Amino acid sequence: MSVLDGPLTTIALCWRIERCDGIALGLTDHDRDLLIDGLVHRAAPGMTPSAIRRGDGLDADTMDITGALTSAAITEADLLAGRWDGARVVLFAADWTGADATRVPLGLGTIGAVETRRGAFTAELRGASAGLDRPVVELTSAECRAELGDKRCRVALAARRRLQRVVTASGQTLTLDAFEPSANAYGGGLLRWIGGANGGLRAAIAASSAADVTLRGEPAMPVAVGDRVELIEGCDKSLATCATRFGNAANFRGEPYLPGIDLLTRYPGA
Repeated sequence: MSVLDGPLTTIALCWRIERCDGIALGLTDHDRDLLIDGLVHRAAPGMTPSAIRRGDGLDADTMDITGALTSAAITEADLLAGRWDGARVVLFAADWTGADATRVPLGLGTIGAVETRRGAFTAELRGASAGLDRPVVELTSAECRAELGDKRCRVALAARRRLQRVVTASGQTLTLDAFEPSANAYGGGLLRWIGGANGGLRAAIAASSAADVTLRGEPAMPVAVGDRVELIEGCDKSLATCATRFGNAANFRGEPYLPGIDLLTRYPGA
């Protein structure tokens, strides 16, 4: 017998949220905590989903989840910092009495846009079919379309990652305890916070010079002297850099010599 065949008063909506950093959180709209599949789903009566639309077409399945910022596990600062971006969410109905272990799946996807207002938040849940909105084929470009170190680039990043500590911080600029291995080595790369208030977050690096690293945006949380970071080298995605710095021109994923559309406007003598 399914949980839906019993009294409706024994049905509770539950959310299982798995962040990209491996942290899992369980929530339920029931008035007490529920232990489901080894994870305690904390009572969060303010959590409510919007109307759930499921279809067999190619339209993207989306749903909004609204809740009050009353849980210590979900704070406004973490939402704005992006800790919950891309988190995997499973929404299901369960029997809060525990008499029936059947789970009724209601939604599955990842967290998209997040909004906060007056002590509450709204998170967009994007279903698997939302991936169909991406282009089928890539557009041509003069720059490389691969990311440094991915399966298409094939550059080994093991020797291009370095652990360092913050000496000083001012706005978007951090001064670290060691110099870069080459000029602008970290420009276009990534910085991963290992400790401190920003632990677990990532930041894009705009440029680097000597011991200074300039981020594309200010850190979401205050930075303290001694905070540990991992630096991952970057690439400006040009063929010259790919060939000279990385010796990887054979895997360059761009068309630097492909004539542009301006070729159609040329005329003799121009």
